[in-house]
Amino acid sequence: MNPEQFLAKLAKQPPAPAYLFLGQEGYQRKLCREALLSRVLPAEARADGFTQVDLEGGSLSDVLDDARSLSLFASERVIWVASAEVALPRRVVAPDESTEDGKPVESELSSYLRSPTPGVVLVFECSRYDFTGDDKQKIERVEKFYSGIGPAATVEFRHFTAESSRHLAQELARTAGLKLAGAELVVLLEAVAGDAGRLASEIEKLALFVGTDRAVTMEDIRALVPNAAQATIFALVSALGKRDRKMALQSLDILIRDGEYLPLALTFLSSQFRLALAAKEARINSVPQAQTFFQNIGVRMWRDRAEQVLATAAAFPRESLARAVALLYDTDKKFREGYKDDQLVMELLVLALTA
Repeated sequence: MNPEQFLAKLAKQPPAPAYLFLGQEGYQRKLCREALLSRVLPAEARADGFTQVDLEGGSLSDVLDDARSLSLFASERVIWVASAEVALPRRVVAPDESTEDGKPVESELSSYLRSPTPGVVLVFECSRYDFTGDDKQKIERVEKFYSGIGPAATVEFRHFTAESSRHLAQELARTAGLKLAGAELVVLLEAVAGDAGRLASEIEKLALFVGTDRAVTMEDIRALVPNAAQATIFALVSALGKRDRKMALQSLDILIRDGEYLPLALTFLSSQFRLALAAKEARINSVPQAQTFFQNIGVRMWRDRAEQVLATAAAFPRESLARAVALLYDTDKKFREGYKDDQLVMELLVLALTA
């Protein structure tokens, strides 16, 4: 089940004796953790009833022995088991497999769950693996090992999509009374790369800094949010697309005055033009097409980023985009060869791209 289903189920039913929390997304896992603790352990009972264990320094047997032990100080307990994937043996045995004498195999956890200790909730947290790529098989092994918990008590914490990240940002801003929209919202989402935990943290900082009387500006984001220099880089890309040499040089000057590492700025520029060239060659004409195309080849693409890529593709003919990519490659080569004046190298690039 997903985090929303877990929260809804927890609000209506008593907690299960054990849960398996799978996935790397930390923001929703934190919400689920707080909801579970609030349900099982009121504030005054949390000190005695909450136990946190890391299997990097312990064993599953020790955890289950602790769960079976009756506490003198707390009738309700939550045992939070981090690094749950460490307990996996080299070969995971399925619950329906049998030993050589024909008897069914039963894991320690399955044995405990046949008669769990009343009032004790175990949470096994596996946050090392993701649901895609090489981690997919690893996370399937974790599910197989902890299959005794069952799918009804397994919660999957998947990364936010581009649209869900935007919706979350709008909800958090509305809750904080923060006036955040338009280009500023786009830049914030790009700066945190869709990470929900970072997004919540940055919106909290902006709310304290800006307050509710005025709207968030680009200057606010640039001052408070790490990686927000991307806003100026996007302005530079926009100016290059319009062949606006003056605006492009002004954007470059802002990057230099802000102390931006110019080879890193070049990397963002290169990525933008390469994506635009790919969109041009694939004859992509709409934002949904762009998002689908790039996600299919493993490139995360926000709606606003897709709009920027398409705007860049529309501003340049295919030959100009190919020439721009070649110029960016030559500029990167100059940086790697140790040219002393980074500013001059970037200014020459801007002059060439706006010719």
